[in-house]
Amino acid sequence: MTAPTTGPMAGPTNGPTSTATPSPAPPPNARAVVRAYHEARFRGDVSAAAETLADRFRFSSPLMASDGAREHLAGLEAFLQIVTGVDLVSELYADTEATLVYDVHTAVPAIGIQRTAEHFRLTADGRIDSIRLIFDATPWHAVMQAAAAAAAAH
Repeated sequence: MTAPTTGPMAGPTNGPTSTATPSPAPPPNARAVVRAYHEARFRGDVSAAAETLADRFRFSSPLMASDGAREHLAGLEAFLQIVTGVDLVSELYADTEATLVYDVHTAVPAIGIQRTAEHFRLTADGRIDSIRLIFDATPWHAVMQAAAAAAAAH
């Protein structure tokens, strides 16, 4: 029979003995933040979408650009009135950027289904600071002109 060993090779202890301060929680990952934004936006939850955006935020698309979350989200309600569905095609993630590709189904016959790519950049603390929307805006120009003409006639 051998005696129990003591010292550094004695085996498991009852837990860590370090008194170091735990490091701060890591920022939310890009997938969690971008999906939270995407889902909130398409269900019309402006406040939840806004929570994912950085204080300094920039948006650009073939039809418009904005330099703030409030301005970017201001037209959301009107846009969602013509959206009948969204199908996510692909999602790509890195530490501070992401790209979603999706089909937006609309109730506007001249548009139909709009294939869209959306590129996101995130801050070090995990908030979206820029979005670049990429899509063929050609059918939207005619729709917007017709809407402007109808509004001017009233």
